[in-house]
Amino acid sequence: MAQGTNSISSPVRIGICAPSTPFAREAADRVIALAADTHPQAELVFEEQCFFVKGHFAGSDKQRIDSFVALANDPSIDAIWFARGGYGAARMAETAVAQLDDIAKGKIYLGYSDAGNLLGALYRAGIGEVVHGPMPSDIGRPNGQHAVRRALDWFVHKQADALEPGLINGEKYAAFNLMTLAMMTGTRLIPDLRGHILILEEISEYLYAFDRAMFHLCSNFAAQGLAGIKLGAVGDVPENDRPFGESPEVITQHWCESNAIAYLGRSEIGHHAENKIVPFGPLKL
Repeated sequence: MAQGTNSISSPVRIGICAPSTPFAREAADRVIALAADTHPQAELVFEEQCFFVKGHFAGSDKQRIDSFVALANDPSIDAIWFARGGYGAARMAETAVAQLDDIAKGKIYLGYSDAGNLLGALYRAGIGEVVHGPMPSDIGRPNGQHAVRRALDWFVHKQADALEPGLINGEKYAAFNLMTLAMMTGTRLIPDLRGHILILEEISEYLYAFDRAMFHLCSNFAAQGLAGIKLGAVGDVPENDRPFGESPEVITQHWCESNAIAYLGRSEIGHHAENKIVPFGPLKL
C-alpha cells in the first residue's frame, strides 16, 4: 500500500479493542467526539471489551482474544486500533493471531507500547499493515489530541506529515518499546528484523534496567543483520539511590558498538503527544 498523502473519501471503519488494560468510557467519548469533529470519514467502533475489568486486564485472556479476532476477521472493519498499553498483550497475541483469516490480511493495525506484542506477532505472520503510532489512550496526555489526530490522519488519509520525519523511502523499519521487545526476544512473537532499522523508546524505567534491556536486546540481535538502531524518547526515568552515570543515548551507543550494530541517532517516537507514525517494513512514499 502506498504511504503518501492519499485522501480517502469513503468512510473508514476503525475497530478498537484493548489487548492489555481497560479503557475508560469517558476517554472513549472524548476520542469519538474529536474524530467526529476532525475526521468525519472515520467511524470509530469501540468494542465493549475495552471497558471490561478482570484484575489487571481488560477482561479475561479469552475475552481479549475474542474481541480482537472478531474485529480483525470482520469484513466491515478497515483497521484495528489498540486502545492502550499497560500489560497483557503477550498473554493473548500468539493464540489470537493464529485465529485470523484472509480478511484480517487487508487491515491496518496501529498501536505502541505493550501492543508491540501484537504488532510483532502480526508482522511475523505477514498479516496486514503493521504500524507503530498513537493510541486512543493518548487523549489523556498534555496536548494528547494532537497524537490522536495524527493516528486518524494516517488511518483516513495516509498523511505523510504524520510519519516520523527521519524515515527514508525504501528503508525497512520497525518500532517498539524497549522492554516489550526485549521480553519478546527469543519467543514465538518476535519477527524477522534482518535489514530493518529498529527504533526504540522507553518510559518509567530505571537507567540500570534500561541498560540491562539494551544488553539483552543487542546481544541477541548482534548476528541478525539489523540495519541499525535509532533511539526515541526515554521519559519519566525514576531516580535511583545511586546515579547510573550514563544517559539513555550513551547506553544505547555502548551496546550498539559492543555488538557491531550501527547507531543511527534519535527519533521522534515515544510515550508523549509527539509520537510519530512508523509503518513496519519497507517505506513506500
